[in-house]
Amino acid sequence: MASPSDSLLKYDRKFKIDRKSGSRSSQVSVDSTEENLNFIFPPKEWMDGGQLLVQQVSADPSTEAEVVNLQERLDRKLKEGEASQTGICPVRRELYSQLFDELIRQVTISCVERGLLLARVREENKKTVDSYQKLHKSLVSFGVRRQLQAHQENTDLEKRISELRKEKQDLTEQLKTLRAQSSENEKRENERRLGEAERRAKEIQLLKESNEQIKAQLFKIILPKKSL
Repeated sequence: MASPSDSLLKYDRKFKIDRKSGSRSSQVSVDSTEENLNFIFPPKEWMDGGQLLVQQVSADPSTEAEVVNLQERLDRKLKEGEASQTGICPVRRELYSQLFDELIRQVTISCVERGLLLARVREENKKTVDSYQKLHKSLVSFGVRRQLQAHQENTDLEKRISELRKEKQDLTEQLKTLRAQSSENEKRENERRLGEAERRAKEIQLLKESNEQIKAQLFKIILPKKSL
């Protein structure tokens, strides 16, 4: 909130309040216009050296030159505050709020009823903007939470992918080992079968040779008997 001296809303001179009587230290009359302005724009109060000071908005009408100066001050403050021209900008909102307050002040001086209506419009507009800001904050919070959730989900998926890749690598190594073992077992089995076949072939050959020898011995025994 800008100080009265720095605000676009025109303030009157400050005055002291007698803390005992509660009245102004200076004898200044308060008319109906000033009362209405004080209703729309409650006076600023602060303590200074143990003395209560009060400053209220000015009840003096603005001249054409002051209105032109008001526009120039607005443009200068927007530039100095580096206000954004789009989106939600607290600096721009505050300055235009001060400008609207000053316009309400000027209208109230010339017509109290229009000023009070504009004050109602100001309050309604403030409620609407506050609602949009709350909605915006809620959406931003939701977006942040969703982004964090998505990041966590991506992290979990990457972790799962890494685990599956490791599992695949382990299974591939196991498959290579099993294939090597199978190949070795098959080689040994083939060697065993070949050795077994050779052994049987030798046994058969020995049996054949033994059989031939037995036949020859039988012929030797039988043939002499026939000759007799």
